[in-house]
Amino acid sequence: MRKLRIGLLPKIILAILLGIGFGNLFSFPFIRIFVTFNAIFSELLGFSIPLIILGLVTVAIADIGKGAGKILLITVLIAYTATILSGLFAYFTGAAFFPSLIEPGVGMSDITQAEGVQPYFTIAIPPMMSVMTALVLSFVLGLDLAALDSRTLKDAMHDFQVIVTQLIAKVIIPLLPLYIFGIFLNMTHQGEVAKVLTVFLSIIGIIFGLHILLLIFQYSVAGMIAKKNPFRMLWRMMPAYFTALGTQSSAATIPVTLRSAIKCGVREEIAGFTIPLCATIHLSGSTLKITCCALALMIMQGMPIDTGNFIGFIFMLGITMVAAPGVPGGAIMAALGILHSILGFDESMQALMIALYIAMDNFGTACNVTGDGAISLIVDKLMRPKEAVA
Repeated sequence: MRKLRIGLLPKIILAILLGIGFGNLFSFPFIRIFVTFNAIFSELLGFSIPLIILGLVTVAIADIGKGAGKILLITVLIAYTATILSGLFAYFTGAAFFPSLIEPGVGMSDITQAEGVQPYFTIAIPPMMSVMTALVLSFVLGLDLAALDSRTLKDAMHDFQVIVTQLIAKVIIPLLPLYIFGIFLNMTHQGEVAKVLTVFLSIIGIIFGLHILLLIFQYSVAGMIAKKNPFRMLWRMMPAYFTALGTQSSAATIPVTLRSAIKCGVREEIAGFTIPLCATIHLSGSTLKITCCALALMIMQGMPIDTGNFIGFIFMLGITMVAAPGVPGGAIMAALGILHSILGFDESMQALMIALYIAMDNFGTACNVTGDGAISLIVDKLMRPKEAVA
């Protein structure tokens, strides 16, 4: 008999549904077992992410050769432009609709970030380097290897790439559905998401709608440039979308995003460069969500809103969040400084932003990684030789 094979997307959807379904049925000690697994797996992810970036990006740059500097510049410019446009889109849409949906002066001081179920134990697995260190080191090594004629170090990096690929295929991908199940099990058991989401129900609906419109716009542009069906490509990116929905981490979703982008027709060497890079620098979904939440809070608290000041905040946000670690909630943590310095958020409003952002973090992250595929398609088309295009 042939062995029944279930794809990654059905596994992820099933994990989410089971997590929500059993969150209020399982006993507290039983839930702690899955929370313990998630704590250990999160440590493993944190350890693996810099290695994945170093192994994939370095080899991708080296294999591209002399065009590596050009592709790096193109990818960064496209990613930053997409991030800024999403923030402007969110601000002007929010400015048009939020005043009629939000009553100024509504008290929200009772919303706090829940502690969550604690694991029985955890094992610390510190990463060898930070995400940004791995990214910069990948640029330095890759660009130098692209210019060198020597094969010794280049062959060594290819062997390291094989090791990283095996780690992804044999360990991370198979365990992701169980990890996602544990996340939704804990969230449902705590009830922390529902407590926050009921306050912002109408705003969340708009944010989700904006995410969908943003992805359709990004893939329509990518489809025009790459001459492909945008909705077919968007469907092929759904495994990455649902994986990010569960993990709440662009970096942790890199293996799935990479696989989905290649299925969309992006060349492996281009995808191996753009996907890990965009996981760090492309934050359209997060920028859209932070902009909407910040604007909603300011209206709710009766704070004055200056359009020029807010646009300056969006441009700075696109730069600041690049330094965010590849972990859930990293973007909002990196954004707290400019929320205070530019928009004037005090400690209580920063706490509200953290609570609201974390509660909806998975939707913004899913938008980020799905948009990474559109950027990869554009870069792949722009970097193809003219004779290949013809």
